[in-house]
Amino acid sequence: MVSNLQPKRLSIGIVGGGIGGVAFAVALSRDAGLDVQLFEAAPQFSEIGAGVSFGPNAVRAISLLGLESAYRRIADSSPAPFEDVWFEWRRGRDDAYLTASLAPGCGQSSVHRADFLDAIVANLPEGIARFGKRCAEVRQDDDGVEVDFEDGSRHRCDILIGFDGIKSTVRDHVLPPEQYGDLGPFWSGTYAYRGMIPTGQLEAAMEARGADRRLALVPQMYLGPDRHILTFPVKQSELINVVAFITDRSTPNPRLPEGEEWVKAVAQQELLEVFADWSAASRAILDCIPEPTRWALHELPELPFYHRGRVLIVGDAAHAMVPHQGAGAGQALEDAYVLASLLSDTSCTRQNAQQVLTAFEAVRHARACRVQRTSHEAGDLYEYSAPGIGADEARLAADLEARFDWLWNHDLRNDVAAARVRLGWESADSFATA
Repeated sequence: MVSNLQPKRLSIGIVGGGIGGVAFAVALSRDAGLDVQLFEAAPQFSEIGAGVSFGPNAVRAISLLGLESAYRRIADSSPAPFEDVWFEWRRGRDDAYLTASLAPGCGQSSVHRADFLDAIVANLPEGIARFGKRCAEVRQDDDGVEVDFEDGSRHRCDILIGFDGIKSTVRDHVLPPEQYGDLGPFWSGTYAYRGMIPTGQLEAAMEARGADRRLALVPQMYLGPDRHILTFPVKQSELINVVAFITDRSTPNPRLPEGEEWVKAVAQQELLEVFADWSAASRAILDCIPEPTRWALHELPELPFYHRGRVLIVGDAAHAMVPHQGAGAGQALEDAYVLASLLSDTSCTRQNAQQVLTAFEAVRHARACRVQRTSHEAGDLYEYSAPGIGADEARLAADLEARFDWLWNHDLRNDVAAARVRLGWESADSFATA
């Protein structure tokens, strides 16, 4: 009983209860020296969207966060003998095979977003999450941070972590618009039509159209000018997640029509017309989505920094990106692991917590910005618009075979070690020989 009365080493407030925020809270909750409170605007944990894909780096982050068993219970993968296939790449107009991107030992590892969030939440101790807490304002002084919520309540903590997504309120405190201008989300120029199809239905539709049934089961990308379609299994392969993209490249800075919702239901005919001249497999896929939703994909500019004093933004609040490398959720999980590792270290106290946030930013900023940038560039590549490659399918295939290696092969433990060196918790010599 005495240990429960010991003063906590550090109090941490977390704004945002999505996949990254909850995974971060779970990791911190294992340290009895930390007081952790998570604030979620919704009345309960919930995720929008359907399937989410994880590369090998993200799967390693999940494992390092101690959540691998929860993940493996619900994760899908490419069927044998295609276990290592991340995606097969095909020409959209005729299904011709171009190449495959391989992720040995991982393949296309994917989950349904809501299922994954539920699996993580099951590991979160009682008493950490607070619901109906929409952040209204953030203030800080030399001793701590105060957060005001729209329900009139207030919370004070030593440091505050904004895991509150692309429309982050915490970001406006870190980078005040009156000082830094508008650094909020902007439309990428791309619409994404989403749908989920029962696997058996898609197999039958493929066969009826004269396409190979295997295309329903193995993750596919169908590529073409200004458009592409992806498919991969979720829900223990009971469903196929489908996303069909079209990009407006008619102007350098496309604008979303005034007042248009980011997500809206549209008629199937709109989707069919976008891909009217595409292949048998593509038509089979789209015919199976009677009620598509259309998402206007937004992203953030590369931000100059992620923290101000005792307040840090991470995940989509800091580096929201388009989904073309399946990397957004993975970056949030990388952030969660590196930051939790540093804050859980007994060398971290309320006295040096600001320096810990500085060290975190120093080892994470360049990588996160590069993932943002290359995710946008990947969309250009898939849609035959990459500089120097365009519609040259031989060059396109060669690029696809190797372009993800740097992203997937990153070792997060090196990020933690580099931050520890910056903080003086570890010598550079020990890091170099590790």
